Amino acid sequence: MGFARTCSVALVGVEGVVVEVQADLEPGVAAFTLVGLPDKSLTESKDRVRAAVVNSGGEWPQKKLTVGLSPASVPKSGSGFDLAIACAALGASERIDPRVLCDIVMIGELGLDGRVRPVRGVLPAVLAAADAGYEQVVVPECAAAEASLVPGVSVLGVRSLRQLIAVLTDEPVPDEEPDEQGRPDPLLAGLRMPGTGAATGMGAMQHDHGHDLADVVGQHSARTAVEVAAAGGHHLFLEGPPGAGKTMLAERLPAILPRLSRGESLEVTAVHSVAGLLPPGKPLVDVAPYCAPHHSATMQALVGGGQGIARPGAVSLSHRGVLFLDETPEFSSHALDALRQPLESGHVVIARSAGVVRFPARFLMVLAANPCPCGRFSQRDSLCECPSSAIRRYQARLSGPLLDRVDLRVEVDRVTRSELTERGARGESTETVADRVREARERAAARLTEFPWRTNSEVPGRELRSRWYASPGAMDDAERSLERGVLTARGLDRVLRVAWTVADLVGHDRPDVTDVALALQLRTGVPRGVPMAIGALS
Repeated sequence: MGFARTCSVALVGVEGVVVEVQADLEPGVAAFTLVGLPDKSLTESKDRVRAAVVNSGGEWPQKKLTVGLSPASVPKSGSGFDLAIACAALGASERIDPRVLCDIVMIGELGLDGRVRPVRGVLPAVLAAADAGYEQVVVPECAAAEASLVPGVSVLGVRSLRQLIAVLTDEPVPDEEPDEQGRPDPLLAGLRMPGTGAATGMGAMQHDHGHDLADVVGQHSARTAVEVAAAGGHHLFLEGPPGAGKTMLAERLPAILPRLSRGESLEVTAVHSVAGLLPPGKPLVDVAPYCAPHHSATMQALVGGGQGIARPGAVSLSHRGVLFLDETPEFSSHALDALRQPLESGHVVIARSAGVVRFPARFLMVLAANPCPCGRFSQRDSLCECPSSAIRRYQARLSGPLLDRVDLRVEVDRVTRSELTERGARGESTETVADRVREARERAAARLTEFPWRTNSEVPGRELRSRWYASPGAMDDAERSLERGVLTARGLDRVLRVAWTVADLVGHDRPDVTDVALALQLRTGVPRGVPMAIGALS
């Protein structure tokens, strides 16, 4: 009887569980049995592994082979176990020394010709292996850069099963024939999931550096709101007629956000790796992601889900970045209300029959909407022809509990002819605003050094009221608004959060009357007689 074991990783959401792959050879009729709660794609690995071993020059054992995936109670899915199953079988047949395989984690899919193809979720899988104490990992060659992001782990990237067998048996490593020049590498197809990418608006990780905030004509209040949102991580609601610049402002928001820290980059990269959205040439996402799903997106597309083990949705793909919902009233009301829980907690928990998964979802949400179905309703003129009942129904599509979680609400005015044709008078550039945002973030981080929060929007209301006070009398107007029912208790806390962000932007030690007045104006939309420009307050 021959026995060998090695390890692989089963992913549940973005969390990994190290799985021991055991192979047992017994005399009897040649058969291949796979046990341990495998799904359909994993069950098919029996035929892939057998063909890969034979086409790699190995001899398939003509005995009864049983491969067990332990712990058996954890569901396993995907083709990433192929490499570990093949090596465990070869170890049981003594083609490879079984002692060499015990402390190695192997991740990769096998082609019928023995080539090792990449799979989604390499980064979270290697993170799980490192947390479990493993120091050696074997991954596909094209995913080695992604796996190397995890410190303290020795990564071996292989292009074929023949190469891995040669390394494990101390034989000369064969050279693989290069692919035909001018054709894309077929192995890279495993890094991308069909039907996703920048063209869909789901997980577009790179913003266009040609988009400058100075391109936005007018809209001083909206520009201030965008700057405050970026500095404090506050959610933003832009309401205005078509063509006023709502989408332009949202597209330029990621460029003024600070670059992600090392820990944040690993979080974002892990989510995009599981979703199959990592570009082959850039294994680490170090800029704020930008996700703009179409208004026909379902609840599963927004918060995550799908058949079997749930996949990350738009709220997780925009983790540490921007989620832009254009034409918000056109979204399903059930899908929009499903955002309320991740907006508060910073993560989303999805329960399915196959298991419960938890995805990170701390994002900056930007809502954009027209004031009415035709988009021309305004208090200043009578261009709108919509009945008042249609306007009320249209505006009621955004529920009060959802809007109560939005810190900033700004009306985007129609662009005038003089503003559009005026030459030379451009607003501040993205670089100038980004510098102010970075300095404000640094002030907030210094104030919150001893606490687990890094932005003002993350600080709980009870901590704000007990630790960080505004100047004496600064909150009087906001408290009166609470008594009159204009603000809820949550809304009062959010006004104080925004006031702290304004204070950080202008360099005040604590919010004063002007800072709170600007925060209250950005929250309620009621003019308070304060300048709507950060530069005018500093």
